[in-house]
Amino acid sequence: MTRLTERAALQRAISGLMAAVVLAGCVTTQAGRIGVDDGRDACRPQLLALDGTGDFYGEQILQGAAIGAAGGALIGGLTSGRWQGALIGAAVGGASGAAVGYYAALQRQASDQQALFQQMSKDLSSENAQLDRTQIAFNNLMDCRLRSAERVREMARTGRMDRATAQAQMAEIRTRFQADLALAQSINGRIAARGAEFDTAIEGAIPGGKAAVQTAARPAPVRAAPRRPVEVKFSPNPDSPRIATVNAREVVAVRPGPPGSVAVETASGLRGYAPADAFPAQRAPAPQTDAGGDVRSLAATNLARRENFSESLGNAERVAQAGGGFELPG
Repeated sequence: MTRLTERAALQRAISGLMAAVVLAGCVTTQAGRIGVDDGRDACRPQLLALDGTGDFYGEQILQGAAIGAAGGALIGGLTSGRWQGALIGAAVGGASGAAVGYYAALQRQASDQQALFQQMSKDLSSENAQLDRTQIAFNNLMDCRLRSAERVREMARTGRMDRATAQAQMAEIRTRFQADLALAQSINGRIAARGAEFDTAIEGAIPGGKAAVQTAARPAPVRAAPRRPVEVKFSPNPDSPRIATVNAREVVAVRPGPPGSVAVETASGLRGYAPADAFPAQRAPAPQTDAGGDVRSLAATNLARRENFSESLGNAERVAQAGGGFELPG
């Protein structure tokens, strides 16, 4: 192959790879993600709300990955002198570009370190607000599904619905629940990719900052027992379905939750929320706050939000597998 032909092949490879990156990051249609409205889904508004939060997490990730892929391709091609090296470099660049793209953009745009920190604070604040919206939307959707299952169980238990009909409805709720989790996992993947960008930027701007952020992000749970029997609910919402009960003086793992609540992990591994006043107040560590926009504090709360969302997905799966998830009474 001549040098001119190799160069042409390199250009085609880069163009093709860039096109693939763009296509891979394209947002699918709403119908492709959550299906068409068949008029039977009582939780459709909550599903639409969760899906509507997902687009936010795609745009900057695509930009970082595309920059990384192109840069990696050029470096690989120059190093090896062959277009095959460009493809190898592109693969490496595509994998790492998303993590370094954000910090590279910050360095290009910021006039000094203070400006860089100001931009990071602004971006982290925006990210944290969106993560809150996504978490709330997911909680609302899961609560709706679990309440739907509760209604079917109660109607079957009281004889207001025959068992065959109840089984069919429960199977439909379970199928929709699994589709909800698939959507949430897709969103979580994009959240994690963006999180890698912030982690890289924190480490680059504040050497050793990533480790400090990880330490501050999630206080270690404390062991505590409620003063009275307390219901553990799937989410902090007051009307969230009960997923477990903790007896008085039963020791469980407790972490700070939203105002008025604590996050509880039972001995069986189920995680949920209970009223904070049911537990000794001095036992629960204070939750992380954004501390007025400090980059480290914002980064710590960002990591905590990411971990909370990821954990909530796993907890939803555990709830579904537990005896009271989508099973009819015997």
